[in-house]
Amino acid sequence: MSKTIKAGDFTGLAEDYSQHRPDYCPSVVHALLGLLEKPVAEVDFVDVGAGTGIWTRMIQAVGVRSATAIEPNDDMRQNGMTDSRHTDIRWLSGSAEATGLKDSSADWLTMASSFHWANFEAATTEFHRVLRAGGRFTALWNPRLIEVNPLLVEIEAHLDKLRPNIKRVSSGRSGITEGLTEQLWGSPHFEDVVYVEGRHVIKMTPDRYLGAWRSVNDLRVQLGPEKFGNFLIFVERRIEGLRRIEATYLTRAWSACRKA
Repeated sequence: MSKTIKAGDFTGLAEDYSQHRPDYCPSVVHALLGLLEKPVAEVDFVDVGAGTGIWTRMIQAVGVRSATAIEPNDDMRQNGMTDSRHTDIRWLSGSAEATGLKDSSADWLTMASSFHWANFEAATTEFHRVLRAGGRFTALWNPRLIEVNPLLVEIEAHLDKLRPNIKRVSSGRSGITEGLTEQLWGSPHFEDVVYVEGRHVIKMTPDRYLGAWRSVNDLRVQLGPEKFGNFLIFVERRIEGLRRIEATYLTRAWSACRKA
């Protein structure tokens, strides 16, 4: 019997997540680095809810002094360690609410496509503890900008047929992101909230495009195994015969400075 997948539990999804999820917009990376008070080579970087390390490796590659990945899910963390074996990224078990890191040990702490799973108050309190004076917390997501491709609009619309008014918990264009600017400004732990977004286009093989859908946790949970399976069959048939699927992604990032 297959394991029931719960909201936020990516066990069994890690391989698809690792192989098929897209990178984030490079221009957003450079914009976020420009907000830091220190030169990149002096930055101690921490990625919480790192998954398989897609974002972690992007930041490690720009030349930060140190990079630490915190991931609570064993399956995701093990895949991340394998994918990062050519780097000096340190991998640890922990969560947004309890990172296990020392006080004032990081200059930049991020959560990429994962902050929606965290408890806002507990996590921001923890991040304030871990960050040094002048350090920054960044929450970012990388949703598809389906409006620019009619095929993707059609595929996304099929979800409403399977379950009307489905709620995309992890989508970077809904949920927590709708009020995140005000939430961060209202936090006793952060100030100087800056929003950055940038588009980038990824040309995917059909296998990669389908694999990216297989890695989506919130749809699996809300649709259930049968309907989610039917959705994947629909997608597979709809992209049959295509050599590439052009997917535009919108990286959206909120960066906030630690209050003294």
